[in-house]
Amino acid sequence: MGRHAPAEILAIGMVTPVGLSTAQTAASVRTGIGRLGESELSDNAGDALVMGLADDEQVPPLAEALEDRPFTIRQERMLRLGGTALDEALAAVDEGPPPALHLGLAEPRAEERSRIDDELLDLLPIQAGRKLDRARSKTYPLGRAAGLVALDQALTMLDSGEAKTVLVGAVDSYWDDGLLSALGREGRLKAGEVTDGFVPGEGAAFLLLGPVRARHGAGNACIVATGRGHEAGHLYSETPYLGEGLAGAVRDLFQATPPDLLRRPLECVYAGLNGESHWAKGWGVSHIRNARFFAEALRMEHPADCMGDPGAALGPIMLGLAADRQVRGLDQTPALVWCASDRGESAAALVTR
Repeated sequence: MGRHAPAEILAIGMVTPVGLSTAQTAASVRTGIGRLGESELSDNAGDALVMGLADDEQVPPLAEALEDRPFTIRQERMLRLGGTALDEALAAVDEGPPPALHLGLAEPRAEERSRIDDELLDLLPIQAGRKLDRARSKTYPLGRAAGLVALDQALTMLDSGEAKTVLVGAVDSYWDDGLLSALGREGRLKAGEVTDGFVPGEGAAFLLLGPVRARHGAGNACIVATGRGHEAGHLYSETPYLGEGLAGAVRDLFQATPPDLLRRPLECVYAGLNGESHWAKGWGVSHIRNARFFAEALRMEHPADCMGDPGAALGPIMLGLAADRQVRGLDQTPALVWCASDRGESAAALVTR
């Protein structure tokens, strides 16, 4: 991961608990509107579990061609969320070859009821009523950092000239009894007396990328660099946690960033924080080691406060939110976006006008 030719964000599609479109989600996050509440699911004590869920009555139903498939509730929600976001991202696409999709997904866990990872590349286009370049599409089941890892691969495809446009994104939902029960036993869910935990959520986001087009005026936001690291002492490892993974990802990102974009310290960071102190410790190491790149009055955005933890969808959601602020001129410096996964994957990206 690292240095790439700048890639323009041509379109964004997004569905979250606080918005059924990119514009609605961005407006909700800017104004601090949240959507967390008791769900139909119960925690291990039998109490209603607080979750961040999209409005089920407003999210489009399954496509008719998929209605007879035996999907679990989680699979159905991922298809409905992902299809809606994919449709928005591709709604304004000109005639031409369908783009490949680099899709971030949750990390596999034994407690999950079922998974349909690669099959989503076939099912999401049906749900969205859109076409993809299936042969060159790929899934990345790497958890919270998956979308940013997928981003690097999408940028590589653009750099090589293999494609004129490419999609990157992710979809995820914690609506899975087995998964939630396991996380509850581990003390990771914010429930009962557990305060050092997270509120499970869901969401989907896709970004259509292409080479930067020459034009006058502000134009769209673009992505100029990425970074990736791996934390040996991750949540499920017996190795001591040192914060090396995220710190390495942020270091590599700054090394790959054109120097003229770093003349002024960054004023905004979109952080993959979800309420668990583990991730705050990792960011602390990264900030200290790369302090010269950050302004003293650094604004930290962590959308999970509003919508819960949307899992693998968090990275692309934050990319879209950062891009929205850049286009609106609300941020005067590029924005750093970072995420870290339960089993050690860490990744970062830099978004600017």
